[in-house]
Amino acid sequence: MIRKLKDGKYRLYSRKKDEKTGKRRNLGTFDTREAAEKHEREVQYFKRH
Repeated sequence: MIRKLKDGKYRLYSRKKDEKTGKRRNLGTFDTREAAEKHEREVQYFKRH
């Protein structure tokens, strides 16, 4: 899940919420949406291999 921050950067959050905190885990901050989407694909690939 990608969200745009106030400073114009994009942050990748986990899809599931953490049971303890009720928040999504931060998986990295990127300058462009393309970079965030690329990393999200890498994360999904890594989870299955």
